[in-house]
Amino acid sequence: MNQQPNFVLLYVASPAESAAFYARLLGRAPVEASPGFAMFALDNGLKLGLWARQEVAPAVEGAAGHATGELAFAQASNADVDALHSAWRQQGIAIIQPPTAMDFGYTFTAIDPDGHRLRVYAPGGQ
Repeated sequence: MNQQPNFVLLYVASPAESAAFYARLLGRAPVEASPGFAMFALDNGLKLGLWARQEVAPAVEGAAGHATGELAFAQASNADVDALHSAWRQQGIAIIQPPTAMDFGYTFTAIDPDGHRLRVYAPGGQ
């Protein structure tokens, strides 16, 4: 029995808009796309699904339209964090935290079109 997560689902307002965003971010097209859902298969085995918020069953409760949680992108060094920060800024991705040294490492945070946080970090501030 496999008890390790291998699929992340994000609830989004527009799967098509979010798929276009993540296609640019990840440098690949979704492997599945429909009006209510899109999915990316990543090289490390993780799948990223983008599901139309209004189609989720059971219905999403709570603060509708407010994303929670983060997708994290580990990097090998501070220089790699800075390079990705620069690349994302050039792509027009909204940055909500500039590169910063924190207790767990060196990091910056961006957001996707639905406000999901995208954290890039180098562990331990290498």
